[in-house]
Amino acid sequence: MEYGSQKAHCRLVPLGALLALLPLGAAELTYEVRHQRALKHHEGVLTINDKGVAYQQALPRAKHGATSTQRAKLESVQFDYQDIQELWVSPDRLRLTTYQDRKWLLGIDKQFEFSLPKGKSLDAAYSMLKDKLDRRFVAAVADPGLTVQWELPVKLLGTLQGSEGVLQVGQDRIVYETARPRQSRTWRYQDLENVSTSDRYQLTLTSYERARTSYGSMKGFNFQLKQPLDEKRFEALWKRLNQDKGLQFLNSIEEGN
Repeated sequence: MEYGSQKAHCRLVPLGALLALLPLGAAELTYEVRHQRALKHHEGVLTINDKGVAYQQALPRAKHGATSTQRAKLESVQFDYQDIQELWVSPDRLRLTTYQDRKWLLGIDKQFEFSLPKGKSLDAAYSMLKDKLDRRFVAAVADPGLTVQWELPVKLLGTLQGSEGVLQVGQDRIVYETARPRQSRTWRYQDLENVSTSDRYQLTLTSYERARTSYGSMKGFNFQLKQPLDEKRFEALWKRLNQDKGLQFLNSIEEGN
């Protein structure tokens, strides 16, 4: 993961001051969003750049003549990438999980969730982040640029309701594409902990995505296959995944010497 700063911080800052610190020509995306909250949603601006992610609450339309004191009470937060435990992106939503505990919720990590207006998309944000961040980046998106080596029609099993779609395997990533909102996924091989199968009509991908009901444990995606999985294809997929793990292990040893 690329860090914009070596000093971890989560602080209230004026968005104008944050933008003034950016180097000229830095890649940056801004979106008008709704900050999803339990009691009352807020409108604001979401900024994604090489340093991290920032949010500035907008002044309500009825209060354009607000005082400086009222403006100072508007929510404004900024997170360096190193301070983000998980960054989850779908075509219309972004969810940011921090390392901060919510004491009144038994230590569950604090989250910020933002949604885009109808008709808008976070496709550009996915393109910007997909090869920049480490396994803490979750792409709830079907990458349209995948060069497919083989694919199978599948059903993703769910606790209450699953979804049907296509599982596509490429050279450097795996894509699950479905029409059901926010259930598509793109996994780079380094985003997966394991791949397993019990028979030719079943496949499980275990990812580093947080299982929201299990305090951040890994999340498994269990697929029913509508066509039998070729044994050689599974063997090649397993070797490809573990090849990456072996290279990462060797690199970590070399860096420690």
